[in-house]
Amino acid sequence: MQLSNEEEDYNLSLSKFESMLKTNKVLFFDSEEFEEIILHYLDMGKAALAKKALKLALEQHPKSTGLKLVQVEMLVYDDKLELAEKLLNELYAIEPNNEEIYIQKANICSKRDQHEKAVELLKIALKYTDDFADVYNLIGMEYLFMDNLEMAKESFIKCLEEDLEDQSALYNVVYCFEFLDQNQEAISYLKKYIDKNPYSEIAWHQLGRLHYGVKEYENAIRAFDYATLIDDEFLGAFMEKAKAYERLKKYEEAIESYSRTIELDDATSYALLRMGKCYERLGNKALALKYFNQTVHEDPLLDKGWIAITDFYVRQKNYQKALFFVNKALAIDNQNRLYWKRFATINKQMNFFEEAEFGYRKAVEFGDYSLDTWLFWVDILQFLGEFESAIQTLLQASEYFPEENEVEYRLAGLYFMLADNTKAKFHLSNALRLNFDNYILLEDLFPVVWTKKMVQNYIAKHKKQ
Repeated sequence: MQLSNEEEDYNLSLSKFESMLKTNKVLFFDSEEFEEIILHYLDMGKAALAKKALKLALEQHPKSTGLKLVQVEMLVYDDKLELAEKLLNELYAIEPNNEEIYIQKANICSKRDQHEKAVELLKIALKYTDDFADVYNLIGMEYLFMDNLEMAKESFIKCLEEDLEDQSALYNVVYCFEFLDQNQEAISYLKKYIDKNPYSEIAWHQLGRLHYGVKEYENAIRAFDYATLIDDEFLGAFMEKAKAYERLKKYEEAIESYSRTIELDDATSYALLRMGKCYERLGNKALALKYFNQTVHEDPLLDKGWIAITDFYVRQKNYQKALFFVNKALAIDNQNRLYWKRFATINKQMNFFEEAEFGYRKAVEFGDYSLDTWLFWVDILQFLGEFESAIQTLLQASEYFPEENEVEYRLAGLYFMLADNTKAKFHLSNALRLNFDNYILLEDLFPVVWTKKMVQNYIAKHKKQ
C-alpha cells in the first residue's frame, strides 16, 4: 500500500526525532511537526517521550500558541488543572478567537464536574471553529456526563450532519435512542442515515441490532446481510445474524453464520455453545455433544457449557452423567439457583433424596422462589419424614403464595400427620375454599390422612356448603 505524502512526512519526522534522541544532536523541527510528534506519543501512552518532545519544542518555538495548547493538554492529562488554567488565560489574552482555548477550558471544567459550564464554553468554540463535528461530539459527551440523553442525542446527530463518517458519534446516537427506549425512532433515524451513507457497515449492523431488539428478526437478518456484504470479515454482524436465525428456528442458517465467526477468529466458547444447541434442536445429538464438549475444552470455566452438557444428558435420561456435569458447573458458580435446582432434580430422579433436599434448599437460599421449587422441596422433606421442617418451609412459601391451594393442602396433611387437628382443619378449610376439586392432593400425598373418617366428613361437609 502506497503511503500519502503527509504520512511519509509524518513518519520521517518521527524517525528524525527518535534518531536525534539517540545521538544527542539537536535538530530543527517546525512547530507543527513537534505538535504531531507530541500527540503521537500521547496517543501511544508514552508520556515521558511526549514531555521530552514538548520541552525541546518550546525551546525552539517559545512563542508558538499551538505548542502551548499542547502543553495545556498535557497539564490537564497530569491533573495539573490550575497551571493549565493559568496558561490558558495567558493565551486567551493573546488569541481570544482561538477555538482550542475554549475547548481546553471546557476540558478543565469537565474534569471538575462542571459540565454545564463546559457546554457553554464549547458553544463559544462553535463560533470560531472549522471543525464543527468535533465540537458537537464534545458537547454530546458533556450532556452524557449530565445524564441528559435527549440533548446528547441532538448533539451527536449534529456531529453526524457535519461528518457522516464519525463512527463514535454514530454509536453514541444509537446508545441515546436505546437508553431513551426510542427503538423505532432509532430505526427511522438509521434508515435516513443509510440513505446518505449506504456503505456504512456500522449503520447496517446497528440497524440490525435494533430490529432484533424489537423482535423483527427477518429485518434484522437483512440488515446484517448488508453489513457483511460491505465487510465480509465483520465478525459481530455474523454473530448477531446467527442469533436472529436461531430466533426464527432456522438452525442450519444459524450454524452457518456461527461457523463463519469461527473462520474469522479463534473459536469462541459462545459460538461453539450456540452451535451445539442448534445441532441438538436439529436432532443431531452426536454433533450437539461434540460442540458442547468443544465449548468446555475452549473455556473450562464457562459454567453455561457444563450446564448445556448437563441438560443434554438429562434429556437422554442419563442422570449419572448429568450429575457429573452439573457438579462441574456448581464448582464454577455455587451460588446459581438454576444450577442447584438442576442438581436437586437430577438427584431426585436417581432417588438420592437427601442430596435432592439439599439442592432445593440451596436453590431457595439463592433466590429461587418459584412455586414448584418450594413444593418439590417440601415433598422430599415429607418423604424423609421431616414433617416439622416441611411445615416451616411451607409457611415460608405461603409468604410468597398466600392464596395457593397446593400449599394449604400440604399444610393440612402435615398437621394431620402430627395430630395437630385444629391447625390441620384451618388449612384444609382454606384449601377447599381456594380449590375444592384439588382435594385429590390429600389422597395422593397423604394416603394415611385421606383414610381418616374425620377428614372425609370434613370434606363432605364442605361440599354441601
